[in-house]
Amino acid sequence: MADFLNVSASLTGRRWVGPPAEAERLAEAMAQASGLPGPLCRTLTRLGVPADEAAAYLAPALRDLLPDPLRLRDMGAAAERFLAAAKGRERIAIFADYDVDGGASAALLLTWLRETGHDMARGATLYIPDRVDEGYGPNVPAMQALARDHDLIVCVDCGTLSHEAIAAAKGADVVVLDHHLGGETLPPALAVVNPNRQDEDGDLGHLCAAGVVFLMLVEVNRQMRSGGTQGPDLMAMLDLVALATVADVAPLTGVNRALVRQGLKVMAHRARPGLVALSDAARMDTAPTAYHLGFLLGPRINAGGRIGKPDLGARLLATADPHEAAALAERLDRLNTERREIEAHVRAAALDQAAARGLDGALVWAAGEGWHPGVVGIVAARLKEATNRPAVVIGIDGGTGKGSGRSVSGIDLGAAVQRLAAEGVLDKGGGHRMAAGLTVAEERIEQAMERLAELLARQGAGRIGPRDLTLDGALMPGAATLELIEQLDRAGPFGAGAPGPRFAFPAQAITFARRIGETHLKIAFHDGTGPRLEAVAFGAFDGPLGPALESHGGARFHLAGRLEVNQWQGRRTPQLRLEDAARAE
Repeated sequence: MADFLNVSASLTGRRWVGPPAEAERLAEAMAQASGLPGPLCRTLTRLGVPADEAAAYLAPALRDLLPDPLRLRDMGAAAERFLAAAKGRERIAIFADYDVDGGASAALLLTWLRETGHDMARGATLYIPDRVDEGYGPNVPAMQALARDHDLIVCVDCGTLSHEAIAAAKGADVVVLDHHLGGETLPPALAVVNPNRQDEDGDLGHLCAAGVVFLMLVEVNRQMRSGGTQGPDLMAMLDLVALATVADVAPLTGVNRALVRQGLKVMAHRARPGLVALSDAARMDTAPTAYHLGFLLGPRINAGGRIGKPDLGARLLATADPHEAAALAERLDRLNTERREIEAHVRAAALDQAAARGLDGALVWAAGEGWHPGVVGIVAARLKEATNRPAVVIGIDGGTGKGSGRSVSGIDLGAAVQRLAAEGVLDKGGGHRMAAGLTVAEERIEQAMERLAELLARQGAGRIGPRDLTLDGALMPGAATLELIEQLDRAGPFGAGAPGPRFAFPAQAITFARRIGETHLKIAFHDGTGPRLEAVAFGAFDGPLGPALESHGGARFHLAGRLEVNQWQGRRTPQLRLEDAARAE
């Protein structure tokens, strides 16, 4: 395939790749048959949408896409036990992971219990382990203590590999609602509902834990209806499912896309005090999008589990009190600022160490004494983005390393880490395709990373080249209208598994260029025949993009990025989120 616009190495070192000829043909046929604009048809074609399904794809109905919860093993038993505990006013504990998915999953259950009223249940105990002192997932002391005081323990976003801890919960029933990769055997729980169990053969493995919890509540409400009782409004809880799905980087395809699309509509009504307060703290002044969930709200909720009190995020999402919500949101916002400062320090040290070790192998990794375990996952993601390689970052404390890894498309990191744990190279480890966590003795870190690199190399991780920049075609600035952006948004929301449309603007003259803050760039450009278009490039001065465009010297550039709406002082104007550029020959 020829390089798009003949760009084989852009300012950021990437090759530009346009739509294949067959995709162009299908998009043109779709446009002629449907009357939809060409750029939208090219986006739909790239997403694999056939012409005869375009209308349904642009208006997805959750009722048509939501699977039967009973397709998942143990779902009936889990829903029945949870409902019995609620009806019987039993003592319920919710053991949740400390990230957004865990917090949102816990908040779903707490909200459901609250909305069933005091005649049904008196609420539940929320327990979220400390990342540093307890680590991920159920542990023996916590489960023993919870079992002494509760009749039912529900583990959300964790528990599938916690055999010893769940066995220690004597006297209480345990239900696991999870999505992490399962092992060959299951823990001794009453029910383990997980689309990624080894014995599941369905197509629901892309659900996050909140999606699994939501399906259980669907089944709980169905059981209530069969008994003549109406359950809480689950559609109003989809804001939590949307937040978790995006923040956990679950693919926005199939039912996930419908859940997030509907959840964004629910969130726009600003009915949940915690999300309202957090949106205000993050200074969101537009209707929520997947971008807001992933880059503004998610990091703030995660900040509690990373460097603060681990239950802050779940409490914020579950509270019905606006005053409590405002106080929690303010605290999380401060913690997020602190988290960014810690992250910057660890990121610089990790990148230097990884670069010295080499960035062209099957694995990029770094380990350091005293690196905060709450930021190693974020730093691993930054290394992955910078190198297009699976990355692991490990913080060492007291002779033990606790690390987090992030993978690239096509490389199953979770399975490789889980195999290392089974081999005894790691003290423990697990995760899913795109992310994993691990614990390893300091003296075995080198050995473990060498073995992990070997396993990832077998999957082809060492043969991955620089990231290509995939484009949906070329546009002129005059075509980038608000109407087109709104039409493209109908194919969203966009995110993991469903990248948003990206277009090139060929041979543009830059009429204005100004640095914003320390690293961002604002420009305006035109093609000489029509109106100009403004663009913003975040972090442009962290690499060669900012300096080259700021000192353009009148040269013309091919520009590439994603279209968005800029809202400023009540005005809405088209804007390009600039990602890359290449000098026009």
